[in-house]
Amino acid sequence: MGQGTPGGMGRQSGDRKPDGDKKEKKFEPAAPPSRVGRKQRKQKGSETAARIPTVTPLTKCKLRLLKLERIKDYLLMEEEFVANQERLKPQEEKTEEDRSKVDDLRGSPMSVGNLEELIDENHAIVSSSVGPEYYVGILSFVDKDQLEPGCAILMHNKVLSVVGLLQDDVDPMVSVMKVEKAPLESYADIGGLDAQIQEIKEAVELPLTHPELYEDIGIKPPKGVILYGEPGTGKTLLAKAVANSTSATFLRVVGSELIQKYLGDGPKLVRELFRVADDLSPSIVFIDEIDAVGTKRYDAHSGGEREIQRTMLELLNQLDGFDSRGDVKVILATNKIESLDPALLRPGRIDRKIEFPLPDIKTKRRIFQIHTSRMTLSDDVNLEEFVMTKDELSGADIKAICTEAGLLALRERRMKVTHPDFKKAKDKVMFKKKEGVPEGLYM
Repeated sequence: MGQGTPGGMGRQSGDRKPDGDKKEKKFEPAAPPSRVGRKQRKQKGSETAARIPTVTPLTKCKLRLLKLERIKDYLLMEEEFVANQERLKPQEEKTEEDRSKVDDLRGSPMSVGNLEELIDENHAIVSSSVGPEYYVGILSFVDKDQLEPGCAILMHNKVLSVVGLLQDDVDPMVSVMKVEKAPLESYADIGGLDAQIQEIKEAVELPLTHPELYEDIGIKPPKGVILYGEPGTGKTLLAKAVANSTSATFLRVVGSELIQKYLGDGPKLVRELFRVADDLSPSIVFIDEIDAVGTKRYDAHSGGEREIQRTMLELLNQLDGFDSRGDVKVILATNKIESLDPALLRPGRIDRKIEFPLPDIKTKRRIFQIHTSRMTLSDDVNLEEFVMTKDELSGADIKAICTEAGLLALRERRMKVTHPDFKKAKDKVMFKKKEGVPEGLYM
């Protein structure tokens, strides 16, 4: 019993089912067959290899591969560009901020000065025309390679730091003096003055066009000429004709333009004028009304008079100084040659003095013909009456008479100018020339 009981209990316990399997599984139908129809036999050997599907066409696939490679390259470039943009964005923002600061600095008023001396890369000594010299700093954005003593610079209005460099070192006043468009007057528009035209051609035009003629004969060509005479005798008109006929650079200056406000600006302008003329040679410098700066020297009692004399001394130095003038010819014009300084008129500076007298009878006739050539005259006009008059008529007076006669005819709505118009015009011009007012002019 002792042996049987355990064995029986073991079998009894082995026949029991666990609690989880008390429920029986539901009936599940068999899976349907994977194919329908007749079962195919398996193929072996070379027949199996022959049944591998072929990929066609091969060219299309190659082109598609190339296209995808290009797309990949483009995406890689785009990714690199975006990465660079993200990396450079902080640097660009900083640069933009610096640029805005520079613009704000340059937006403030700036003064023009001269660089006297460079101390080091960031400091210099500068001067302006209205004050003493200053030791200032040079800002970082200024091109220091172009800075040199004597150049024109831009300075901040308050701290006077160097903020810029004037690239054009030519004085703006000298740039305006250059005649860009030739005058319309020619030698044919000058009545008479044949001897004066011949002399100015020999002294100014011929040395520029045929310098070998002077070398062959063994003389140096004249450096300059002065035109003097009564007002209205054609001095400026002859200079316009020279500018019209020559191909050389023509610089026109009025004597009063050389007189500047601050000390030293007048001599500096004269030096700049002749330096530009030398750079643009062959050139002709015409200084009208030279008596504004070239008067005789005397004991000056004011700073302005002394500055005018210093300007004249610089002009004397430029006309005949240590440096040779080369292909630069000077034409001076004045109404009062007796008031000019003898040092200005001596040979070597002014080699020819051309006088412009009042026109004689032949010259008057020629001037009347020039000014009436385009006018419509009636048959009763007798110009010989005005030509033979004993009144001292200059070329400008004759032009004024013709113009006034045309205006009188125009006032009466006539298209022809009559002889009484010329008589009235002559009386009016001569009366005004004597500093009078015609009686009943404003009645």
